[in-house]
Amino acid sequence: MLLVLNTGSSSIKAALFDRDLTEVLGGKVTGIGQAQGARLRLGATDAAIDAPDHETGLAAMLDALGREGAGDITAAAHRIVHGGAALTRPVRLTPEVIGVIEDNVPLAPLHNPPGLAGIRAMATARPDLPQYASFDTAFHATQSELATTYAIPRSYRDEGIRRYGFHGLSYAGMVDQFGDALPKRLLAMHLGAGCSLCAIRDGKSVCTSMGYSPLSGPTMATRSGDIDGMAVLRLAREHGIDEATRRLNTESGLRGLAGTADMKTLLDSDSEDAAFAVEHFVWSVLRVGGGLIAVMGGVDALAFTGGIGENSAEIRQRITDGFAWLGDIPVHVIPAKEERQIARDAWSLISDAADR
Repeated sequence: MLLVLNTGSSSIKAALFDRDLTEVLGGKVTGIGQAQGARLRLGATDAAIDAPDHETGLAAMLDALGREGAGDITAAAHRIVHGGAALTRPVRLTPEVIGVIEDNVPLAPLHNPPGLAGIRAMATARPDLPQYASFDTAFHATQSELATTYAIPRSYRDEGIRRYGFHGLSYAGMVDQFGDALPKRLLAMHLGAGCSLCAIRDGKSVCTSMGYSPLSGPTMATRSGDIDGMAVLRLAREHGIDEATRRLNTESGLRGLAGTADMKTLLDSDSEDAAFAVEHFVWSVLRVGGGLIAVMGGVDALAFTGGIGENSAEIRQRITDGFAWLGDIPVHVIPAKEERQIARDAWSLISDAADR
């Protein structure tokens, strides 16, 4: 069995996969290191636990897996948000690879440290297990230099300031689910708390809406989406860098427009602010999507994934209505299966190693 871990700053999401990529069991530890205490949910287990750090949280998860009769765990695989320019494919974790992930912390200060915490916690709990990693940025490594370069001085570009793109595991899983039916030019839309669009041609990313960070692109739940750099500098000058960062990432987007980040609540509301926030969301997706269609030289299908993309028929309809000028074009709803994609990556590496 392969254990897939998606580690957040105060949570560990776990899923157990067999070699056929069937999810045998899944669960989550939440509230790690928080004053109100942690909670473990796995199978029939739903209980408060003592988890002051990721090591104790993961140990509790492993104990629960054992009680559920999960079987032998032979390897672990992790979701790491940022692989930078060097880690552009799934890898087995070595001290050298972990060092590169650590070097990329400045590129993803909110996301890579929890991933590293999950890796270290697993190494402590089960030092015998080989560990693997898949990267959210890796799917976009096929983009051209034109697509990834900001028009800034070379000295800044040499410091790693470029477009990377995110949600890559979601898009890679989408491509796999299409299989031989994959459209040649696909506009993929991952719409959830975080939102991005990706132009996928012949199964490869050619351009995506997120850039150096996950902030850019359409309006999101709590992120602003695209905003002029000079406006960001004004916020930083007037409120400080940390406060500007917080406001742009956690107090903006739908929340900034209407006071809530929940799309269902907004759709059910009669308020003018809610109606405007929904309209702004749809408009921003159309604006970004039109540019990506132009980059591909046209489009053969639209695909939705993510919490909003999969579950809100109304939002999908509003967006497809906005793309009515494309003519009669197929629209697909594809479940986001990021953990399954991580499992696929890891099993592939394990099989390749066995064949050598």
